[in-house]
Amino acid sequence: MTFQDAVRTCLQVKYSDFSGRARRSEYWFFALFNVILSVVANMLNSLLHLPNIGFLGGLLPLVISLALLVPGIAVGIRRLHDTGRSGLWLLIAFVPVVGAIVLIVLVVQDSPPQPNAYGASPKAITSSA
Repeated sequence: MTFQDAVRTCLQVKYSDFSGRARRSEYWFFALFNVILSVVANMLNSLLHLPNIGFLGGLLPLVISLALLVPGIAVGIRRLHDTGRSGLWLLIAFVPVVGAIVLIVLVVQDSPPQPNAYGASPKAITSSA
């Protein structure tokens, strides 16, 4: 999956789809998109002298973060489904330090090419097409 395909899939096709599976490329390209957009939003916020909202940061980055919250959670859950885990594993990120490390290890893992409880493997679908 290309960068553009991943962003299009997460923002248009599966914006709030919490079922199914997501390949590693879809997850990591969307994460990269989030980082790039956050950096650009922070720079624009500074250049335009938009107000900061206390510890929440600038107004523009806050609006963009809220807009990307639902598709970010959705692709995270789909990525965990691809590894055969429940989307509830996403909550481990709330455990300080260790939670983020465990979550990174989980989403980095390769997925089996056979179907699991969450559907057919997107890897198998893509390779057979």
